[in-house]
Amino acid sequence: MVDLSRRNFMRAKNVATPPAIRLPWVANEKSFTQGCTQCGDCIDACEEKIIIKGDGGFPEINFSAGECTFCQQCVTACKEPLFKPLDTLPWQLTIAIQANCLAKKQVHCQVCQDSCEPEAISFKYLHGSVPQPEITLIDCNGCGACVAVCPESAIKISTS
Repeated sequence: MVDLSRRNFMRAKNVATPPAIRLPWVANEKSFTQGCTQCGDCIDACEEKIIIKGDGGFPEINFSAGECTFCQQCVTACKEPLFKPLDTLPWQLTIAIQANCLAKKQVHCQVCQDSCEPEAISFKYLHGSVPQPEITLIDCNGCGACVAVCPESAIKISTS
């Protein structure tokens, strides 16, 4: 999405915002925004309290508040047919570790690895250097446990 508000247009700014991370098992963005009534039942049902009212009042995931445990409460609380079958993958997300990561600044930190239950984040030991993070995307389930614990907010999760 691109913000083409008059102010940014007149300043020749082209501000792109990343797409929101919707609830797990959402079929697709278009059907979600067309069918979601913004009732807030999914927000109330979330055991981890990571679902917030986002842009336009639509629910989205806020991984800085915690991780998704895939409890399915948000899906079962919703009265609208917005979701894929629960026996499918909840979502396809991409994780990236930014340059402000402490390990990349040569400070020993492995808190993201410690919080990663599927072991998608590991640290490669380098001779004479602080171990560096490596991500195995195929092992990542997109739970977001690594995001909230990062002291530098260096982990970004986005839709694939």
